[in-house]
Amino acid sequence: MVTFSHEDAGTPEHRWSQDWRSDARLSIEALFDGRMPERVIVVAAHPDDETLGAAGLVRRLARAGVATDIVVATNGEASHPNSPTHTAVQLAELRRIELEQAVELLAPSARTHFLNLPDGGLDAEELAEQLRRIVAAGGRPGERTLLVAPWRGDGHGDHEAGGTAAAQLAAELNLPLLEYPVWLWHWATPDSSEVPWNQLEILDLAGDEQTLKQSALLMHASQTAPLSDEPGDEALLAPGFLDHFARGFETFIPTPSSGVFERLHADTDDPWGLKDRFYERRKRSVALALLPRERFAASLELGCSIGVLSAELAARTDSLLALDISPTAVAATQERLSDYPEATARVASVPRDWPSGQFDLIVISEVGYFLSRTQLLDVVARAVASLAADGVILLCHWRHPIDGWELDGDTVHELFRSASSLAVFAEHREEDFRIDLLVRPPAVSVARATGVL
Repeated sequence: MVTFSHEDAGTPEHRWSQDWRSDARLSIEALFDGRMPERVIVVAAHPDDETLGAAGLVRRLARAGVATDIVVATNGEASHPNSPTHTAVQLAELRRIELEQAVELLAPSARTHFLNLPDGGLDAEELAEQLRRIVAAGGRPGERTLLVAPWRGDGHGDHEAGGTAAAQLAAELNLPLLEYPVWLWHWATPDSSEVPWNQLEILDLAGDEQTLKQSALLMHASQTAPLSDEPGDEALLAPGFLDHFARGFETFIPTPSSGVFERLHADTDDPWGLKDRFYERRKRSVALALLPRERFAASLELGCSIGVLSAELAARTDSLLALDISPTAVAATQERLSDYPEATARVASVPRDWPSGQFDLIVISEVGYFLSRTQLLDVVARAVASLAADGVILLCHWRHPIDGWELDGDTVHELFRSASSLAVFAEHREEDFRIDLLVRPPAVSVARATGVL
């Protein structure tokens, strides 16, 4: 059990900066299968927790048009129990005003919910029930919702209750959860076993996000400055503690939900009809017939689903790496590849988990429009960098509208072609789907490459 006081000297920030051990970057889109959330619910045990732990995140999502709810469990009335100038009621009112001013800077259109639960005695079950009501009242069925809350391991009872309540709700509703540490940086050291280095992910802050975070912190003057010169009115948050929140990044411990693709594959063994639909069999035949060589040395397939195309690729390549975001899909693919010892399937989210190595065949089939424009451009850059000198990129996508996603098939192909320096080797277009084969220039025909011409 961690015990500490805000009056302790704490770990200086330079100790953390000199011995930082996590370089994993947080991708908000990866939590939602390549899309941004539509709503974010940020839980604060006390007014100021949301600013200390997640101000940059709140600012970024609000600026992106994400509906924002700030849920403040307690009013923080117990921050100065021995104050000779402020009663608990006065402190509660003051801190509510400070929070509203801070939120106005970070997310002017955010909805703020004060739950008025007891400071120092927060109950996780009671908070969870209040959060259920807020989630149900403010959203719509199927809305992409992100939960953000204090870290359960933060060492402060109210923070642990806040994180526990949010984690319970996230599990019930299958929502992704981001937990933010606050007091960890005070009582722990980089060597402490309690620091979850293997789980921490960093959100790098843009300059304006960091500037607004510091401005928002100043709004919490009852905590960052003395209430008066009288004993008992000292600042609760010392300058050394605040140094931890002047970093150019914020840190979170993510708990992903099972995304839409995992749910699809868990509910049915072939959600796209890859095995039985003539349309799918014909499309695969056309794509494979367009390949300029009979065999390849190293192939990469993005979005393998249950591995029907993977198995056909494995028969034509010395090694195959098939990737998908769904663990259920990857398990099915691995089973389908059991006759090909040099073929393997792996759970991955691209572009974040792009594999190392060079490939002479990269297949991007029916997955590009599930990425944001920014993610797709990152995939383009990574694919070109991973492409062997004689390599081929095969793009294949549905051409009809894709509801709920930013891109469509034609946009994916045009962006890929315009953002890369690759030449078009072959292309096939019909009403339903489109295939492009891209190579490093010059594009040499099969007849010329094999000596027919």
